[in-house]
Amino acid sequence: QVQLVESGGGLVQPGGSLSVSCKASGSINRINRMGWYRQAPGKQRELVAAITSGGSTNYADSVKGRFTISRDNTKNTADLQMNSLKPEDTAVYYCNAHIVVFGTEYQYWGQGTQVTVSS
Repeated sequence: QVQLVESGGGLVQPGGSLSVSCKASGSINRINRMGWYRQAPGKQRELVAAITSGGSTNYADSVKGRFTISRDNTKNTADLQMNSLKPEDTAVYYCNAHIVVFGTEYQYWGQGTQVTVSS
């Protein structure tokens, strides 16, 4: 059994900063790609940022230069640091991970954490 548990998020004013963290636990052989997605009300879930096990990253154009994804392979964690937040960043943020369990890769999702950017 594998779980992704998110923490962080909350309410922040425009221009502020916030971070969210994700920790994977369970019968993990290896974690490949980890990422953060978000879903705003009435919109489709979209990729925000992703990072490979080797540290290569990619970002949505809307967050480039403002958000930074990082991971600690020894702790099975991935963090998303969000700076210069805008109201349009308001969404539920979901952790995603491609995890090898007993030799097979599966995709897992966290339960989601709310990020609200408002004055």
